[in-house]
Amino acid sequence: MKTYHLIWRVIRYRPWLYLADALTWILIHVFPVVPGLIIREFFDMLAGQSRLDLGIWGLIALLAATAMAHIANIAVGALVDIRHRFTMSGLLRRNALESMLASPVAGGAKSTGETVNILEEDAKQVEDVISWSFDMMGMTAFAIVSAVILIRVSPQLTLMVLIPMIFVVMLAQSASGRLEKYRRESRRATSLVTEAMGEAFGAVQAIKVANAEDRVTAHLKVLGDRRREAMLKDKLLSRILDSIFENASKVGTGIILLVAARYLRLGALTVGDFALFVYYLDNVTEFAAFFGYFNVHYKQAGVALSRLGSLVKEPKELVENKPLYLAGRLPGMRTDELDDGDRLVKLTVKGLTARHSDGEHGIEDVSFELLRGTFTAVTGKIGSGKTTMVRALLGLMPRDSGEVFWNGRPVEDPRAFFVPPRSAYAPQVPHLFSDTMRNNILLGIPEGEANLQESIKTAALEEDLADLEKGVDTPVGPRGTKLSGGQQQRTAVARMLVRHAELMVFDDVSSALDIETERQLWQALADRKDLTYLVITNRRGVIMGADKVLVMNGGRVIAQDTPDELIRASPELRAILEEADSGGV
Repeated sequence: MKTYHLIWRVIRYRPWLYLADALTWILIHVFPVVPGLIIREFFDMLAGQSRLDLGIWGLIALLAATAMAHIANIAVGALVDIRHRFTMSGLLRRNALESMLASPVAGGAKSTGETVNILEEDAKQVEDVISWSFDMMGMTAFAIVSAVILIRVSPQLTLMVLIPMIFVVMLAQSASGRLEKYRRESRRATSLVTEAMGEAFGAVQAIKVANAEDRVTAHLKVLGDRRREAMLKDKLLSRILDSIFENASKVGTGIILLVAARYLRLGALTVGDFALFVYYLDNVTEFAAFFGYFNVHYKQAGVALSRLGSLVKEPKELVENKPLYLAGRLPGMRTDELDDGDRLVKLTVKGLTARHSDGEHGIEDVSFELLRGTFTAVTGKIGSGKTTMVRALLGLMPRDSGEVFWNGRPVEDPRAFFVPPRSAYAPQVPHLFSDTMRNNILLGIPEGEANLQESIKTAALEEDLADLEKGVDTPVGPRGTKLSGGQQQRTAVARMLVRHAELMVFDDVSSALDIETERQLWQALADRKDLTYLVITNRRGVIMGADKVLVMNGGRVIAQDTPDELIRASPELRAILEEADSGGV
């Protein structure tokens, strides 16, 4: 979509707010027409050429009243504009975040640093341009009204006002392409720096172990130098154009004033007319400068919108009409209640195919069934496609083909469908937040709606909590760094359990556990006969305790049956278990 199409859609989100903001600021910019006429009358009165019979004090009182009205108008305009600005940028950020959370592909290639930079800087760029459009409209209205008045004073002098305006318009148009290119380069360079810094901060230990401090610093210096060069080009060209726009109008003002002085000596202008011309001229020429300035930022807003569009599947998603909560209490978390028809009876997967971006690795034609209350293990050597299969099933990566059925009904949007209370998922490396263990488990669920203690017990965390100083209220540190790997995994399991999901999907969540803790965990889970499990694992104890095992190799399910049958019939499973027992898988 074109830049102006997207901006128009943002405007239409809250049309009455936009209209109120626009009218207020148009009035603010047009308002100086009135003081100009009062000033003309004041100077004409001093020269004995008054058109009104108000007297000096009457004109001073009128001028003071208009000034107070102007101040009040600006105060109202500021309040309306603040609300409108937050609404515009808030909509863009809200929709971008929703799309990123709902889509397996939107924003997937962006680092955290680059994403934050886009949401902060680029959303503000669009907000600025829409807000400045009011100034552009107001200045245009003032230029038209004042031009009509000035033409009646002196057509020749008014014509000269157009000279700097034409120059500015031509210059702005000629520089627009280069401006857009420099802005893209500077924003991209900034994203690379923030991305590299974020990765470095997240891998401090790995950098120190590898003795790579100097190389990482040198890499950051290279990226910083590139960013400085790109930013310099962007800022320098913008400042040069701003300076030209501003000074072109001032040069034009000087030329016009010199010509006006000659008209004044010849008696073609009154003193009041000259004062009116001087008063209006600064605002009219400021319009020329602001036109160029606005054109520059409009081009940069196009770059900002394209970067925001990279976070979503379709640019139009950025400007969809969605609820936005800027005041008052936020709505509570939405919790879906399943009726008896939605409770899992059978999950069917047919011909599931999904490939990674390289087009070579992935899964091919995967089919299987899960029945309610069963425990299904997925096993295979490293690179066999186990995690890819689960991610494609849950909609966490796009699938190329295949169908998924929940109780015989097709699942059209798996990413939106496979969420609590239908499904819960724990990845290989669980993500914990810098908060207490309690809040990491609940993640916003009211404690009264979650059986926290039972979930902690099932996840085999009770003994660990007893050893922690503050128990379940112990802060876990950034990304859970104060917990061991096994504690992090079991915290993720407890997080799943409090959500009362029908289908529990685990991706090797016991890899960091000792044998006894692992046995306790899986025994406690197996005792929950009301749940259905799909578990990625190569651990012999888990596989042999499963109701069914899927054996994967080369992205395909090459065998599926009970573990006892597969031990006899599948050389691949026997090889996996032998390698796992020796610590190789």
